[in-house]
Amino acid sequence: MRLYVAPMEGITDHVFRCVHHRYFPGADKYFTPFFSPTNDGRFTGRSLRDLDPKLNEGLPVVPQLLTKHSADFLWAAKALADMGYPEINLNLGCPSGTVVAKGKGSGLLDHPEGLKALLDGIFDYPLKAKVSVKTRLGRKDTEEFPRLLELFNSYPISELTVHCRVRDDLYRRPAQPENFALPLRESKNPVCYNGDLASVELFKSFQARFPETPAAMLGRGVVADPALLRRIQGGEAADRETLKRYTEELFETYSSVFGHARSALNRMKEIWTYQLCLFDGTEKYEKRLRKTTDAAEYRALVERIFGELSLREEGACPRWLNSPAAEEPL
Repeated sequence: MRLYVAPMEGITDHVFRCVHHRYFPGADKYFTPFFSPTNDGRFTGRSLRDLDPKLNEGLPVVPQLLTKHSADFLWAAKALADMGYPEINLNLGCPSGTVVAKGKGSGLLDHPEGLKALLDGIFDYPLKAKVSVKTRLGRKDTEEFPRLLELFNSYPISELTVHCRVRDDLYRRPAQPENFALPLRESKNPVCYNGDLASVELFKSFQARFPETPAAMLGRGVVADPALLRRIQGGEAADRETLKRYTEELFETYSSVFGHARSALNRMKEIWTYQLCLFDGTEKYEKRLRKTTDAAEYRALVERIFGELSLREEGACPRWLNSPAAEEPL
């Protein structure tokens, strides 16, 4: 089964991708956090930096676009293809309220005419790059998905990733992998599963249930346990020293890229929200990590975490699956 790293806004940028790939290779694809193209025909500075081929050299990166207008998708996809990207992903899954209110992401799933017009415009144009799609099961109910799948089957989608939740589930309700049986059986295009594969145990359970699945996408579990893909493939867990070097390099690289440690510190707090799940006895460090605004204090806290806490032998405990506050962008 091919293994992909999901896009997570504010986390899986080019710094994360490069450092993760160097320490823990094994991802068949890294999907970028979405970029929203507009009709001005240009990338913003931050998006252009994250999509710069030089900053993603040697990585299997798939840019993701979020739009409801085919013309906006096409100029951006053409520009990305000219940069050398062989695949562009269309985001039809983002559940964010602001995104849905604009009729984008999963906001398109209950507007069949608008969705068809978008897909018609995209696939009527001969692009050099393949176009893949990431979707949810529907806007409000899983009963919407058979109609969506019938529509998707009308287009030469290079790969259809199905996040097995509906939009209204956000990330608060568990994924519903049982609903992957339909696209696995009836999709005319290659499919990929996404949703709550946050540990080796959860992955193996899914694999036993759907052994013919060609690809799976993992998000928060990879941030929590950077060695998760390797462990799924039969490799070793991250040892303490490697994990410490990996974490230090992330912080130092972010500090260099952002130009100051404060922004790097905020980014690392996001990562530690998940990565603390690799350790036992983290309670007294969680609040201090959230509150610190000082780089020296942050480094001291990280030193204590690696020096005092035991790593979980079984890998990260995906406690966010039971937390209604935990949401990852799609």
